[in-house]
Amino acid sequence: MTPIISAPPVPPVPAVPVAARVSMVLGGALLAGVLTSYGQGVPGLATASNAAGPWFLVAVALLLVAGVRGGRVGMPLAMVGGVVVLELMHVGYWATSNLRGFPDVLAITNFWVLMAVPAGVLAGAVAVLVRSRDARWRGAAYGVTGAVLVGEGVRALLRVASSTGASSWIVEIVVGVLVVALGVVLARSPIGRVVALGVGVVGTVGVLVAYLAVGG
Repeated sequence: MTPIISAPPVPPVPAVPVAARVSMVLGGALLAGVLTSYGQGVPGLATASNAAGPWFLVAVALLLVAGVRGGRVGMPLAMVGGVVVLELMHVGYWATSNLRGFPDVLAITNFWVLMAVPAGVLAGAVAVLVRSRDARWRGAAYGVTGAVLVGEGVRALLRVASSTGASSWIVEIVVGVLVVALGVVLARSPIGRVVALGVGVVGTVGVLVAYLAVGG
């Protein structure tokens, strides 16, 4: 009878230190800004590189990499982190554009620098809530994310599609709708599905109205 030889236990994968995750996130934010500057000169990417929705997605993704968590301390830190990430993306874009010979001004009065504050707070909240055990909060997180994309896409079709083309904005709208649909599927409860869809629809209207109100 052949003896059974047990395999040696597999050592657990060590957790990535917090300092390393923070460094990756900060570096990733700067890199995203750098790539945005170059992307604006690439046919097929120029329109998407001029959109705010993709930056919002990148901010949420980077915060997820950072491992943000909820709680009385975690949520505020995530919100502050969202603002920091978006502002660093602006720094990367500003520095790269100027080095490439395309003058750009980075000032506290810059519209997008100001908008990075509420957008960053929202991105931080989404990054926390998308991992919530409560289906309602998860649904809301997906709904908000989809609303940002759909709202911006609809605004662009109404205001700038004649000069930029419509295809990129249609893609953004489709991605936003899919994000909301994913939230509905992953909610796994009737009320969670209602929240995901409701926040997606109401949020889209809110984003669109906000864009139009500021003259976008």
